[in-house]
Amino acid sequence: MKIKQDRAEKSDSNIKWYIEVVISTFILSILFSYISSNGVSNLPIVPAILILAVVIFIGIIADMIGVSVTVANEEEFHAKATKKVEGSKTSIKLIKNASRVANICSDVIGDICGVLSGAVGTLISLKIVEKLGVSENIQYLVSAIIASVMVGGKAVGKEIGIIKATQIVHAVGKVIHRFRKKEKVIKSE
Repeated sequence: MKIKQDRAEKSDSNIKWYIEVVISTFILSILFSYISSNGVSNLPIVPAILILAVVIFIGIIADMIGVSVTVANEEEFHAKATKKVEGSKTSIKLIKNASRVANICSDVIGDICGVLSGAVGTLISLKIVEKLGVSENIQYLVSAIIASVMVGGKAVGKEIGIIKATQIVHAVGKVIHRFRKKEKVIKSE
């Protein structure tokens, strides 16, 4: 009886999680698309390209973190936690929730960055056509460059994420731990 109840609760929890992911992705996509479109459209070409590079970099890093969390070995962090190594308990929580963390990093953040890079790339293409007077076909070249950099970067990032999983998860665990520690200090003041 207890097992059936646990499964039902887990199923309800998963459904709630799926709904939260869909809604938050929808809201974040609208928000970031609006900000990037309006922000980038008013910028010169070079700053727009820098913003594009940042978006691509965030997508690659998020994907790398998502892979690292799924392959990291939890036992290594238990040893660190007994020695009270900063971020190790948070790293354990990340690994225990690997499917959700990977979903947020690889799917939500990574895919939003992919969509944003396409939108920003389109705006950059329009700027290039407007400023340099080149053919509108430049958009195909810009799109191909963005896609190849994003896919190639994610491939390299995934390889690094697999090889350096422990270090990456621990670094993320430290950052989250420090952020939460500062958050608690601010709330207590």
